[in-house]
Amino acid sequence: MNIKHFVILSLLLVALSFSACRKQEKFPVIPAIEFVSLEAVEDAGDGTDVCLCFKFQDGDGDIGLDETDTQAPFDTSSTYYYNCFIKYFEKQNGVFVEVETPATLNMRIPRLSDQDEESISGELYLNLFANNPFSPYDTIRYELFIVDRALHHSNTITTSEYVTN
Repeated sequence: MNIKHFVILSLLLVALSFSACRKQEKFPVIPAIEFVSLEAVEDAGDGTDVCLCFKFQDGDGDIGLDETDTQAPFDTSSTYYYNCFIKYFEKQNGVFVEVETPATLNMRIPRLSDQDEESISGELYLNLFANNPFSPYDTIRYELFIVDRALHHSNTITTSEYVTN
């Protein structure tokens, strides 16, 4: 073995040892979410009032839908057309009560990874409407869970209370 081959082989071994030391996190394939914050945002003309932030992790990276994901079970008549399910609650006489909103708060989170079987994690920010003009109550909160493309449901999180204007 000449010196040139020895140097190349040594560099390859060093590179492999560094990549072997770098741990790739592995998560369960069922997505998990964790509440981070619910904060007021400036109205950018679209009427949104609060920004909900939550952390997520998923072991196979199949969170999110493309706009073209409209075949069953993601078609418009399916429960799974949406992949983020949000419930709205108002504090009425000291107790939080779920309130049906005129329009659904559920939404479609876009695809977060193009890699197959890749563990992913991060934070998502959702802009939501906080004011219910039909209600005399001023304290609200939300509950939500997400569903991945394999139809695994995450845990459900509850936000902090928020006092509307």
